[in-house]
Amino acid sequence: MINDEICRLRNELNNSIVNGEDYDKIYKISIELDELITEYYLKEKNMKKDDNNGKITILA
Repeated sequence: MINDEICRLRNELNNSIVNGEDYDKIYKISIELDELITEYYLKEKNMKKDDNNGKITILA
């Protein structure tokens, strides 16, 4: 699930920073994490339903 992958990457990023890993590795993990978070929010945003009429509401 996307939530699990976000948590895994967040932990990997935090550990990489704490352990003083190479900047390029930290940056790569950060980009992957940002992409997953964006994907998560886009899916959530598109799944919101308007209770009044049952139509999908896309929030800007």
